[in-house]
Amino acid sequence: MEFLTPFLFYSIYFFGVGACVGSFLNVVIYRVPKGESIVRPGSRCGSCGKPVKPWNNIPIVSYILLGGRCAKCGKKYSARYMAVEFITAVLFTACFVKFGLTVDAVIYMALTASLVAVTFIDLDHMIIPDSITLPGIPLGFLSSWFFLPTTPQDAFLAFLIGGGFFYLIAVLVPHGMGGGDIKLVAMLGAFLGLKAVFITIFLGSVIGSIGGGIGIAFAGKGRASKIPFGPYLVAGALIAVFWERELINLYLDIFVF
Repeated sequence: MEFLTPFLFYSIYFFGVGACVGSFLNVVIYRVPKGESIVRPGSRCGSCGKPVKPWNNIPIVSYILLGGRCAKCGKKYSARYMAVEFITAVLFTACFVKFGLTVDAVIYMALTASLVAVTFIDLDHMIIPDSITLPGIPLGFLSSWFFLPTTPQDAFLAFLIGGGFFYLIAVLVPHGMGGGDIKLVAMLGAFLGLKAVFITIFLGSVIGSIGGGIGIAFAGKGRASKIPFGPYLVAGALIAVFWERELINLYLDIFVF
């Protein structure tokens, strides 16, 4: 077992933890928009209603072994269940690789988990639940006060300016920005600070413009079609979490002489 270095061990460990959290996020994504409890009842097949046995509910592994089907009725499950587990597992591993065995890494794991839930709920229902973003705002402030490299003052400015900017858009452009997006940016500001929230908004807007253009060109969506902006903000936020310093240095190299 000499090949299993501490780095590799913890990478595998956090991948497994992330996959388990991703399995729980599937429950959150499915039940929260419906106002259902995320605790009870336990996992059940959506077709036959039979409870999923623990050995058939191992993240990623069970989906592969069962061919993506219910062990009882054989109904095909969406591959997205495994995708959510895998994405969360990769993000948790990336947080460990980037931040090491630190409290910061755990905080960013929690943040990325909430962002995965936000993404898929917004894609499905065009909403971003307050039950995710509103508790995240004070948690972001507390994290900036005690653990994260951002200062409380920086976090408050990011919360105020980021959320305020999106609120202004919502006022000036009716139906141009949803309340969920405003609260999402406010939460991200509380966690990430001013520079990172600017990166989030800028990259989210660029990626959203590209995604919207592709939707219009290839997916048959009209210009008036509503497009969930939350996933694009999440993409910008994740880039900021992992590459904020590199992006700032790149900007300085290009534009500051």
